[in-house]
Amino acid sequence: MSAVLAEIVSLVAPPACPACRAPLTGAVLRLCPTCSGAMPWLTRRACPRCALPAHAGRPCPAAGAAFARAWSPVAYDGVARELVGALKFRGALALAGLMAAQIAANLPADLRAALRSGALTIVPVPPQPRRRRTRGFDPAAALAGSLAARTAVPLAPCLRRRDHGARAAGMGRGARRAAGRLVVEPRAPAPPRALLVDDVHTTGATLDACARALRAGGCGEVVAVSYARTL
Repeated sequence: MSAVLAEIVSLVAPPACPACRAPLTGAVLRLCPTCSGAMPWLTRRACPRCALPAHAGRPCPAAGAAFARAWSPVAYDGVARELVGALKFRGALALAGLMAAQIAANLPADLRAALRSGALTIVPVPPQPRRRRTRGFDPAAALAGSLAARTAVPLAPCLRRRDHGARAAGMGRGARRAAGRLVVEPRAPAPPRALLVDDVHTTGATLDACARALRAGGCGEVVAVSYARTL
């Protein structure tokens, strides 16, 4: 859609903030000033292994994970939670571009340099087949694709899930990591170094299963990047 046509459409159907639905002017997808100011940005002092700001006296939950590092720009709360929900459950695929822009704008300098140098290839976390059929789209793939387009980095959807378990929402850490709940395997050659992309990092079980599949497929290093981190 051209910029002129987008502006005409915005006059007929004025856009709204994707988080709070407040009316906006213009045709550019963005947050309203209130929601933009309320984004729950994470500090750059987060643990490089699990992306948590603090461990609350407990060991790092990613100490034994197959990914070498994890990072997220925002906490899974407030405005960020609304954006994720709109993408995942309301099919607001245009939000993938906004979320990818927020990831790209806040990437740590070394990760940005690795992407620019071509050292990393973006790999989306694969969807559970039944959920993909029910939704008709894949949120993580939309986010990873938007990030790849924005950063001009190759996209390699080289993983697939073979399990058909229940949704992870509401599950505790033990249930999420139960044997057989996550079955991820390579469906194409893995890149030498991967930037594994998902929408939300909760316990890290899905990211770990994907990283293990990548490593089994020959990937030497996996960095897990999610839009939001559950605290």
